[in-house]
Amino acid sequence: MAPKVAIVFYSMYGHVKVIAEAEQRGLKKAGIDADIFQISETLSEEVLSKLHAGPKSSYPTIDATSLEKYDAFLFGIPTRFGNFPAQWKTFWDTTGKQWSTGGFWGKYAGLFIGTATQGGGQESTALAAMSTLAHHGLIYVPLGYKTSLDIQSGLGEARGGSPWGAGTYTGLDGSRMPSTVELELAAIQGESFGQVLNKVSFS
Repeated sequence: MAPKVAIVFYSMYGHVKVIAEAEQRGLKKAGIDADIFQISETLSEEVLSKLHAGPKSSYPTIDATSLEKYDAFLFGIPTRFGNFPAQWKTFWDTTGKQWSTGGFWGKYAGLFIGTATQGGGQESTALAAMSTLAHHGLIYVPLGYKTSLDIQSGLGEARGGSPWGAGTYTGLDGSRMPSTVELELAAIQGESFGQVLNKVSFS
């Protein structure tokens, strides 16, 4: 049976959403259809307007109970000071039932991350996420280098992403959308994540 995969993201300005869609295309190459969701916003419309946030995407929101129906997840995280934004922290704070009952235990997870700058915390956010994944008993699947060494070793342009997972740089004003190389890396991650899942028996 094919695994049920959810790509779950938060994106204030749309950058992480675009990466999520590239991840979905990569999974499709591995023969896996994935559903895309966003997590709920915690800020008011007044605050969002002051932050010049873009409109919310049309993807449905998901809660912790609904997420239990899936076998594997790719989580898209924009950083705030090198860590989860409040929206992601709020989501994880609703997963006490899944933590205590093992609702996510033994399922697979990968990460992709957006930062404003090159030193904005793509690796530190991934490292911080390891604690959450471990507490839930999730099996973390890193991107690694095997399927993307040429991109990750290239120094021709600034780009997000690391062996921890795909990523993007937005620029301080949020005007930089994901580059062609960043989208390629995200698609590679989706495909390689799918290849790992294809080796597992799901019932």
